[in-house]
Amino acid sequence: MTVGDVVSATHVPPSEGPLAVGPDGARRIEGRSPWRLAFERLRRDKAAVISLVVIVLIILMAVFAPLFAKITGHGVYEQFRETGLSIEGLPTHPNGTFLLGTDDQGRDVLVRVAYGARISLIVGVLATALTVSIGVVVGLAAGYFGKIVDTILARLIDVMLSIPFLLFAISLASIFAPSLTIVIVVLGIFGWSSVARIVRGQVLSIREREYVEAARAMGAGSMRIMFIDILPNVLAPIIVYTTLLIPVSIVGEATLSYLGVGVQLPTADWGAMISSAATYYKVAWWFLLFPSLALLITTLAFNIFGDGVRDAFDPRADRMFG
Repeated sequence: MTVGDVVSATHVPPSEGPLAVGPDGARRIEGRSPWRLAFERLRRDKAAVISLVVIVLIILMAVFAPLFAKITGHGVYEQFRETGLSIEGLPTHPNGTFLLGTDDQGRDVLVRVAYGARISLIVGVLATALTVSIGVVVGLAAGYFGKIVDTILARLIDVMLSIPFLLFAISLASIFAPSLTIVIVVLGIFGWSSVARIVRGQVLSIREREYVEAARAMGAGSMRIMFIDILPNVLAPIIVYTTLLIPVSIVGEATLSYLGVGVQLPTADWGAMISSAATYYKVAWWFLLFPSLALLITTLAFNIFGDGVRDAFDPRADRMFG
């Protein structure tokens, strides 16, 4: 056997492994970034992929909610007193006209569930964005500056974590009229402290690294170091926590609406629908089941996808967010 035969037998095509052939014909190890490795792990996670498909379908349902209304011919606020309510004034069960039945006002449950997805996703995304933005800024400042700044911000975080969420939300709603904006602000105010604590811990572990010291030596300002040099290196846990925080915000919004201090009727909202259906569950199970099922599927899909993202970024790490 010649040397050429040995090389041919052991040759690995560039597309079939981490080995790549260089311009001189030699084989070299092909490097892959942590982001690419995380994407590949996530792509192989069947549960995460299925949950992502479910999330996309829920988003499409929210986007095309007006199309549901147009196809069925039932407006989101339109009441069908003649066909949508029984002789006793009770909701109508699912049928050919109302696929998921009607609510206590004779409105189409299918259309209102689709429009309710809009409220939940808007609150979930915006409240999480507000939460993460505040938490990242506070966590970066506390971890980078340390000393008195860290002490003050750490105590502020402890205070925010000690305030009862529902008590504060109800008190705030009694001062201001309940609205979507108030719900987003309340959820954002109460969520940032957990994000700040995670970011602070990450920054404390890397603020003395060589590249940070080099940036200081080159005269870079604190803002540039925090947001250009440090922030990209703590993005992974921020992304993981963000995916897990969205379902928390969705459930928080539904809870506030259920208690009457969130989004108010007649706006289509899953929490408000569940609250209205509580007195009808014995005679109109569909009125309670479908908005509850929509809330359950949405939060479960986001949680499973968040778990997949966490495992993709660091499959061997302890469950920080479990």
